[in-house]
Amino acid sequence: MSSKSLGLDIRTITFLAVGLLAFAFAPILVRWAGDVNPIALAVWRTFFAVLFITPFYYQYELKHEKTAKEFTAVKNLFLLKTISGICLGLHFILWISSLRYTSVASASVLVTIHPILLIIGEQLFFKVRFNKWIWGGVFVSFIGSLLLGYADNLTMKGTFPDALWGDFLAFAAAAVFAVYFMISRKVRQHTTWLGYVSPIYVGSAITCIVLGVLLPGELMLPDYAIWVAVGMAIGPQILGHGAMNYAVKFVSPTILSTTILVEPTLATLFGVYFFHEYPSVFALLAMLVIVSGVGLTWFGNQKMTKTSA
Repeated sequence: MSSKSLGLDIRTITFLAVGLLAFAFAPILVRWAGDVNPIALAVWRTFFAVLFITPFYYQYELKHEKTAKEFTAVKNLFLLKTISGICLGLHFILWISSLRYTSVASASVLVTIHPILLIIGEQLFFKVRFNKWIWGGVFVSFIGSLLLGYADNLTMKGTFPDALWGDFLAFAAAAVFAVYFMISRKVRQHTTWLGYVSPIYVGSAITCIVLGVLLPGELMLPDYAIWVAVGMAIGPQILGHGAMNYAVKFVSPTILSTTILVEPTLATLFGVYFFHEYPSVFALLAMLVIVSGVGLTWFGNQKMTKTSA
């Protein structure tokens, strides 16, 4: 891996910070939507994301002849974008559905366990060799996530009787996200940011709409939930996922996904403020473990950067 792919600049750091905050606010928005069909919320979220991003895509991508030729000439990129869009749509549906059955903290923790899958995937498929600091940071963060989920289930057991099913949905969302992120790593080396996110947002919207039609449930949302969907499109999707898709061209998916593990801590704090879901002392210690693991990962990343330079 080159120093360019490992290094960071101020713009990437800024995008990541904004993306993490947007990610952390996602479960709060889902809760505000109330007892609505989660697939409907995913449908409208992805629809609005496409609606908002399309004018920029047309203005800055399709008008450029070079970009247009790239899309028509490279068929495997089109296929990878299609698969990526389907994975993103499934990720949204699974994760939003999980919040109907389990707490903000548990859903946020389990949906962000993908670093374990990614660090193995990057070594197998991209031949990336990570140093001991990065491996240690990933596993420390993962253990902290498990501890946070365990502490949360002890605290919220009476509130969420079907928490196990919600936890499974969140885990499944993490699995498809890992596939999506691995594809992002490959495709982003050959496309611009808009050239990647625009097609996959279309693919995710189509996936959600098809599943929404095939599966039972009302697809129309009340007015207040429509506004929640707009907020989810602008915040967690365009700013959150968009920031990660921008940075994955320059930073390893494993490093990025480990950074996302800070999100459960932020989401839990938001949950305290908005829903009075107070974490236990054990949960707070677990959050400290997560943050420590992320710190180790980035320390290892900087050592790899210096070695590669």
